[in-house]
Amino acid sequence: MGRALEVISGRVTAPGSTFTAVTMAAGNSLTVRNAGLDTDVRLLQLWVDNQGAGAIRVRSPKLHDNVQGIRYDITVSDPSPLLPWGVHQKLIPQDILTVEMTGSATAGDIEDFGALLYYSNLPGSDARLANVEDVMRRISHIVTVENSIAAGAGGGYTGEEALDAEFDLLKANTDYALLGYTVDAECAVVRWRGSDSANLGVGGPGLDTLRHVTANWFMRLAAAYGLPLIPVFNSANKGAILIDVVQDEVATAVVVNSIFAELGGQAGATLGARP
Repeated sequence: MGRALEVISGRVTAPGSTFTAVTMAAGNSLTVRNAGLDTDVRLLQLWVDNQGAGAIRVRSPKLHDNVQGIRYDITVSDPSPLLPWGVHQKLIPQDILTVEMTGSATAGDIEDFGALLYYSNLPGSDARLANVEDVMRRISHIVTVENSIAAGAGGGYTGEEALDAEFDLLKANTDYALLGYTVDAECAVVRWRGSDSANLGVGGPGLDTLRHVTANWFMRLAAAYGLPLIPVFNSANKGAILIDVVQDEVATAVVVNSIFAELGGQAGATLGARP
C-alpha cells in the first residue's frame, strides 16, 4: 500500500489574544491530501512553539464541531506533544482544516505549530515505514548523525542540509531506521525528507529540554498507534536525505542528532529477539 507520514507546520506573527489563522510553511497545506474515502487518515500529534502564552484550535465541519474543535491553552516555549499518545483524530480526504492561534502581541514574534499526519494509502506515495517488531528484529548497531542547521529568521522550513553534509558515516547500500533525534536548541519542527519518505517530510517537535520524548519519537509513535511509523532510509540516498527546521524570528541555530538503527540480518534478529 502507498503509506505516507507527513509533518506539517504553520505560523502566525504577533497574534495577540485574537485567534488568527496560520500561514502554512511552503509545501504544506491544511487540505487533507486526496485519497480514497475509505483511506485511514489520522492526525497523530499536534504541538505548538509559542513565545507568549496563548492557545491553538483545530476545527472543521468534519471534526466534532466547527466552533472550537480541538483546542488547547499553550504555555511559553514548550513544543510538547498535546494529543494523548495512542489516540488519534480521524481525518477525511480533501477536508480543509482551520488552524488558528493566539499568543504574543509583540511585533515580529512568530508563533509556530506542527502536526503529524498518517495516510494508510496515499496515491502516488509509498514511504518506507516499519513497525517496532520489524526494527527490533533487525537492529545491528545504533549510529547518530549530527547536522548543524543554520535556521533563518523568516519562519517556515530553513537551514536545509543533506544528512551526510558534516559526517559521512553510513555504510553503503544499507537500510537505517530513524528511531528519533535530539536537538540542542528549541525549535518548532525538525524534518527529514527524501525519496524513501515519498519526498514528504517526516518529523516532530524541537524539544531541547525533554530529550527522552524525542530520542525515541518514531519508535514511540509506532508502539502507541500499532502502525508502521518508523521511517527507513537507505544510505545510497544519503546525499538526498534532507534535514531542516522550523524556527522563529530569533533564528537560533539548531544541532540535530539523528538517531538511526542499522538494519541487518541475523545479528539484528538476535539482538531484537523477544524472550
